[in-house]
Amino acid sequence: MIHLVDLDATLGSGSNFETLRSIAKSVKIPVQVAGGLRNEKIIESALEFAQRVVIGTLAFNDKVTLGKLLIKYGKKKLVISVDHNDGLIVMNGWQQSTNISLIDAVAEFVEMGFSEYLSTSITKDGTLQGPDLKPLQEINEINTVNLIVSGGISNIEDVMEVKKLNPFGVILGKALYENQVSIEEAKLV
Repeated sequence: MIHLVDLDATLGSGSNFETLRSIAKSVKIPVQVAGGLRNEKIIESALEFAQRVVIGTLAFNDKVTLGKLLIKYGKKKLVISVDHNDGLIVMNGWQQSTNISLIDAVAEFVEMGFSEYLSTSITKDGTLQGPDLKPLQEINEINTVNLIVSGGISNIEDVMEVKKLNPFGVILGKALYENQVSIEEAKLV
């Protein structure tokens, strides 16, 4: 699966939505879309071309709309983004800190019926310094959680360490772009 992020939309400085749509329609593998999906209309539009969408800020700010989306699309199409800084949730493109603990947030969304989660440690993302394993281990202790790990993966050894947690998936970003790990190599883990 290709993970596409509209960083401009995430930061509220524009939109590359049509570019995401074009990419998704030009490839033969499933696409997961993230970044700036903060209202029902844009989420529904994204689900016209993406297999899954990642919802962050809206998930914390509008539980009513989130519940409606869950009923309409089911838990497999909606991935809850639980971006965090030292175990506390951050939102709005990592610009807004909260006092919501990562574990409490995941537990609440599990209670609502969600199962798919994307966890990014913002202190590790893009650093190639290895993943933040402790919070990932804590999340994995919650039943029914399908966890996608993001942030800090720097080499195949990091992928193997994360694999021990039995994640649903791993996002390879900078390590992939800088040829420190290949998709073929990661698939063998």
